[in-house]
Amino acid sequence: MNSLYKSLLYLSLLSFLLVMVLLIMGYGGKVIGPLVILMFVALALGVRGTQTLFKSFAFSIWIFASVSLAMFYPDLITNVGGFNTAVLIVPLIQLIMFGMGTQLSVKDFAGVMKKPRGVLIGMLCQFTIMPLVGISLALSFGFSAEIAAGVVLIGSSPGGVASNVMAFIAEADLALSISLTAVATMVSPIMTPLLMELLAGQFVPIDAVAMMISILNMIIAPIVLGLLFNHFLHGKAKWLDDIMPFVSMVGIAVIITIITAAGRDSLVSIGLFLVMAAIIHNALGYLFGYWGGRLFKMDEKSCRTIALEVGMQNGGMASGLAAEMGKIATVGLAPAVFGPWMNISGSTLANWWRRRALKEEQAEKQSTEPEVPEVLGT
Repeated sequence: MNSLYKSLLYLSLLSFLLVMVLLIMGYGGKVIGPLVILMFVALALGVRGTQTLFKSFAFSIWIFASVSLAMFYPDLITNVGGFNTAVLIVPLIQLIMFGMGTQLSVKDFAGVMKKPRGVLIGMLCQFTIMPLVGISLALSFGFSAEIAAGVVLIGSSPGGVASNVMAFIAEADLALSISLTAVATMVSPIMTPLLMELLAGQFVPIDAVAMMISILNMIIAPIVLGLLFNHFLHGKAKWLDDIMPFVSMVGIAVIITIITAAGRDSLVSIGLFLVMAAIIHNALGYLFGYWGGRLFKMDEKSCRTIALEVGMQNGGMASGLAAEMGKIATVGLAPAVFGPWMNISGSTLANWWRRRALKEEQAEKQSTEPEVPEVLGT
């Protein structure tokens, strides 16, 4: 690690210590706010120079930096020169979904035919475990109606594209992961409104037809356009392939920042409980997804894949639907909290599985290597 990255990490540590001291001395957000933001920015830059697991958390740390900005200075985010930034959410999600479409092809959907059993089991787990866990947590924590609806919404959304990256890292079944993400997304115009009406209708009025149209417009149409772009212009716009991952990450960060700023007051009052609910929701998704696969006697790689698909939801879609409902500051909070944590937990789990898989492969190689007979001296 070069001296610049070390200096950034030391700056982050120093900022953290100063924040702790100032909190003990009773100083408020006006004083500690800039230091908290500096701490996360320096850490996000500093970890890029490491060769450890922490390097994979750089994006999540940037999210925490932007969330800190939104929490301490919400007015700078929600309204820029008289422009209501909430209107950016849906176009940004459409752009992200278009990028997702450019990474897919007809072959990804044809993968369903090759592994129909895995896809069916994954879909069953996806649209039962997370919605049921979501409604259970919403009722257990006693959240207000619109916050509770947001918890159910993130649980009723399909898996996100981040799960494909995690499946690759985890040495899981990448083809199955891509197929599951693609199919779950395509059936979401039916499944998500249906689940929301069934489970969240007790909290807020749900217009299932309007939600279906929103998903078609916001998710399906951009993905189809991306698929067509990939089919007809594959390899002819390499620049697009290069920038879309970066555009998607920036788009997600902007969406979470806007939602956090809009719902800042609600987060101050219930933030800790919502974070706890998100952590439990995510963890149970991994746990039940994995053992759901085991229940149906799936192989280890498929079980890991289903666990990641179930545990990692499409927070962007959930945020967009909250915006379309006009409840971004309340219904949108659960997706905003779930998203950053999902990336941290998913990276950690995927890297742990990867190390375990590599150790098992190494042990298997050693056990199959023929023993070299000792050569007797003459």
